[in-house]
Amino acid sequence: NFDPARPETGRARVEIELASVDTGFAEGDEELRSKSWFHTAQHPTAAFVSTAVKAVGANRYEVAGKLTIKGITRDVVVPATFAVQGGSGQFEGAFSLKRLDFKVGEGVWSDLETVANEVQVRFRIAVAPAAAKQ
Repeated sequence: NFDPARPETGRARVEIELASVDTGFAEGDEELRSKSWFHTAQHPTAAFVSTAVKAVGANRYEVAGKLTIKGITRDVVVPATFAVQGGSGQFEGAFSLKRLDFKVGEGVWSDLETVANEVQVRFRIAVAPAAAKQ
């Protein structure tokens, strides 16, 4: 729910089915579903639940919330823009997280020489008019 005239009343919940990962090759997809990475058998989804929305100017917002991956929850602040296009709304933004904070890439994969710890998350979310303004 989001009203650009009253952003502080906004709230969001986003869930991602982790088994939907697509690396472009089957072996990579299977590896990311394993216990060392996302452990999708036990943790099928990642979730973000907002706790506050703050306008920071010119259709830009900071959305604070709780990000849960692999059963581990961390506070994050997500910068986002909001625009109305063709009668619907669109949120877009990016933020960084440290994968080892969520135990993503355990065991041999925790070596930061092999896989970087910092991960850039980019998103574009289209919302229906009812969800964009309530």
